[in-house]
Amino acid sequence: MRIAPPLLVATLFVSACVSAPPPPPAVAAAPVAAPAAPPAPALTPPPATLRGDWRDWPLTPGDWVYRQDARGSIALFGRPGSDAEVTLRCDRAAGVIYLSRRGAASSNPAMTVRTTSTARTLAMRPTGGSPSYLAVTLAVRDPLLDAMGFSRGRFVIEQAGLPVLVVPAWAEILRVAEDCRG
Repeated sequence: MRIAPPLLVATLFVSACVSAPPPPPAVAAAPVAAPAAPPAPALTPPPATLRGDWRDWPLTPGDWVYRQDARGSIALFGRPGSDAEVTLRCDRAAGVIYLSRRGAASSNPAMTVRTTSTARTLAMRPTGGSPSYLAVTLAVRDPLLDAMGFSRGRFVIEQAGLPVLVVPAWAEILRVAEDCRG
């Protein structure tokens, strides 16, 4: 087989440009450190990373737990063994329900609750405890409680500086409301 001279020169030129990779650098015998523990996963990505309709966003990990005590009843949402992310507390003596979420106050402690039937912004106040919570007082017949309990599968809590919470709409919400209403 005969190769044309220009093609032969081009082939030789290209093959001369390719060099063998350099030898790997010498590795010093350093002690092997144990891998760092991975950071705890975020509850829910911030709003900028959530795309589409909020009703399709993944639920924040956790479960609702219902309890009764001398003051009334309380529903707590969060991961088992951790501080609650959201609480609803019926205070029978005061005739009110406290809605709170875990987190410290930002310059604007307003919290927005979105359900399938309503969206409402609430002025939150620090509770002064440890861990930090922000809370608002609701009347026992506040329509927001029913909107949260009857929302189609979930509702969203948004607050500047804190993770978005996509909370399942379980029976515990309405159970606390009914405890205070009855």
